[in-house]
Amino acid sequence: MKNNTLKYSLFLVFLFLLIACSTKKNTFLARNSHALSTKYNILYNGGIGLDKGLKSIQANNQDNFWETLPIEKMQIDENFSEVDKAKNPDFEKAETKATKAIQKHSMNIGGRERNSQIDEAYLMLGKARYYDQRFIPALEAFNYILYKYPNSSNIYTAKIWREKTNMRLGNDAIALKNIKLLLKKTDLNKQTFSDANALLAEAFLNLEEKDSAVSRLRIAEQFSRINEDKARYRFILGQMYQEAGKKDSASYFYDGVIDMNRKADRKYMMHAYAKKAQMFDYENGDKKLFLKMYNKLVADRENRPYYDVLFYEMGVFYDNYKVQDSALMFYNESLGRKSKDPYLVASAYRNIGNMYFKDTDYSMAAKYYDSTLVKLDPKTREFAFIQKNRKNLHNVIKYEGIAKRNDSIIKVYGLPAPDRKLYFESYIAELKKKDEAKRILEEKEKERLAIIDRNTNANNGPTAINPNSLGKSDPGIGAFNPPSGNETASTSTFYFYNPTTVAYGKLQFKKMWGNRTVGGNWRLASIKSANNAAMNDTINNDQDLANALKDSVVVEKYTTDFYEKQLPKTQLAIDSIGVERNFAYYQLGLIYKEKFKEYNLASAKLEQLLRNNPEEKLILPTMYNLYKIYQITNPAKAESVKFDITTKYPNSRYAQILNNTNADDLTSPDKEYKKWYKLFQEEQFDTVLDNIDNLINQYAGDEIVSKYELLKANTLGKVYGLAAYKKGLETVADDYPNSDEGKNAREILEKQIPGLEKLDFTSVDTKSWKILYLIPNNDTKTIKKIEEAIRVFFLVENFERLTTSFDKYNKTESFIVIHGIKSEAYARDVAGILREDKKYIITHPAIIMSNENYKVIQIKKNLEAYLAPKNP
Repeated sequence: MKNNTLKYSLFLVFLFLLIACSTKKNTFLARNSHALSTKYNILYNGGIGLDKGLKSIQANNQDNFWETLPIEKMQIDENFSEVDKAKNPDFEKAETKATKAIQKHSMNIGGRERNSQIDEAYLMLGKARYYDQRFIPALEAFNYILYKYPNSSNIYTAKIWREKTNMRLGNDAIALKNIKLLLKKTDLNKQTFSDANALLAEAFLNLEEKDSAVSRLRIAEQFSRINEDKARYRFILGQMYQEAGKKDSASYFYDGVIDMNRKADRKYMMHAYAKKAQMFDYENGDKKLFLKMYNKLVADRENRPYYDVLFYEMGVFYDNYKVQDSALMFYNESLGRKSKDPYLVASAYRNIGNMYFKDTDYSMAAKYYDSTLVKLDPKTREFAFIQKNRKNLHNVIKYEGIAKRNDSIIKVYGLPAPDRKLYFESYIAELKKKDEAKRILEEKEKERLAIIDRNTNANNGPTAINPNSLGKSDPGIGAFNPPSGNETASTSTFYFYNPTTVAYGKLQFKKMWGNRTVGGNWRLASIKSANNAAMNDTINNDQDLANALKDSVVVEKYTTDFYEKQLPKTQLAIDSIGVERNFAYYQLGLIYKEKFKEYNLASAKLEQLLRNNPEEKLILPTMYNLYKIYQITNPAKAESVKFDITTKYPNSRYAQILNNTNADDLTSPDKEYKKWYKLFQEEQFDTVLDNIDNLINQYAGDEIVSKYELLKANTLGKVYGLAAYKKGLETVADDYPNSDEGKNAREILEKQIPGLEKLDFTSVDTKSWKILYLIPNNDTKTIKKIEEAIRVFFLVENFERLTTSFDKYNKTESFIVIHGIKSEAYARDVAGILREDKKYIITHPAIIMSNENYKVIQIKKNLEAYLAPKNP
């Protein structure tokens, strides 16, 4: 009986549990059973995944405090729409758990959901999709809550998340409309009211309505109950007021962030201090108070992770007050912290580069600008600006080097022989001092490394070295990292097995006991004295031998002859160096004036150029550029230069400009260039070459000069061939590297010239041949006779419709060319007819040539090589 009772009881318990687990029965037990299982099992685990994913977003996406922070911190992937599945495993887990809760525990009975946790599942599902940037599926989840659960306790939260998703999809106007409707509800709690206003502020920012955004964000900050959000909103308000130039309001909100102290992430507090430093009044501000505040911040151990920011702002402070040593020290300290903020690092490099540039140390400035470009975003305007300045700086370094070197050569060359020798001897003495100092430093470094190596091995591993003994070092600033235990495990610890410790031991023994011989009673003073005497004799002998050897070896760079033989030997060579030096000074003056607006440096270079007695073509443009500079820096000097130009060069183009001559009377540079370019197209190369140098001199200092130089290079190529063309292009590329013509010349040199240089004559049979008649000295009578004979031939026997042309070959020679011949044999027949038939009788020798070989001789001007007899 008892067994039957137990059996029936077990059956009833199983039936009861089955009914309780059913999603089709609307009972108290079923509803609560599924709700508890959904909340404390599935959604709990999904929530853990969602929280973990959010933390990964915050860890992997650093805020850029140099720009206005986004109101919501959110990872952005521009290609999110192309991704079909979750990329973040934590969000994928949250989505999977939410989906499982909906599929297994939803109790949709009679058109109503009876499980009170399903709306929570849909909310988690939408959030997981939102953070994984699958916004359209996220929108579907949030809309489902609004459609199916209008009485849910999460209805307002779902509305806010729906509008956040709409904004991510670019529907800011829809989001504004719906959030404004939501804010009319009177039963919103404070945090929901704050979130709605923050969302509204973000929508206004997207629509660039900043005033409306500020007012809404202030409300959001006031009602927020989450300290992290409150600190973020205050910081953004400070940034927006700072951008608008309202420093008082900005300081108020930055102070609000600072007052929160440990209630929010410390990064907001530290960057609030940095923002206040950026607004410091360097004319009227309290310097002592500023330094006191920053010293206090640096002394606080909690601020160590933000030393990069603090040291940078200290560097800016000293930089603004022109205390260069302190500024440089703090910039380097900031860089030494190995900051994760790329723009902070780039700014420190940029500021140091600017310091070196102002001190005219252009080589160091260029290095720091290079480091700046590595850290900057290539898509920004600042990157383009610094990149442009860096290219200009390359030319400054180049021309400064030329000017300095050539000035030195010219100076030394002009000294009398005795003075020149003294000059070199003085230089050699300084060189020896530097080399000796370098040698001593190298020896000290070797000794230091030997001591470290000895201590490491003698004490068996890393515990033997105390980093503090080398001076306190913070990580990232020269910290000493001793070797790991594994690195020394295989090294024997026996003293005499280590040659370094043995050598050190011998040295210490000699210092204490002198040079003792092996034997008994070695500690006795008499033995020591004898040994020391012997040791001194040995040392003296060795020293005498070393000195004798040293005297016999002469280091070439320590002799005056080494430098004498490097000086120019002829006046022509020294004149060439002077021309190069003068051109460098002229280019430096233009670069400082046009590119960097450094008018004092520019005028100094141009004034020095005039003192160097430059070539005639540089005098007028130099004086005119000085006039333009003096108009800005010294009007009195400008008038003086103007008087010199107009009186000494009254007929020059610059004098006409300064005298305000009617613009109609002055030939436009562009119009004049077009005239000469047309002559080039008409193959009037002689005329162009005869006048091009005068045109270049006339327009020296004008941007149009690079066009004339390129025209000259092209004309030289047409007349004298590839070698002259290449040389002309190199001149344009080197002298005008920043102009379009200079860049074009460089591109031709790199991409086209190598291919043209490889061209050579070919013996391959082709279907295009020519008959050439070379006309020396462009003899008009011969040209007319040959052209008339060919004309008659074409009237009588031109069966293949041949054509003719008159082509320039070089400055003195031209070709009359017959085109359209399809074989070499036919070309020889035609040439024979023209030579022998009485109707034509062209006695001038004909040259038969394929079309490909004709191109080669016109490019390289090497007809002699083609006509030279071929070796059998």
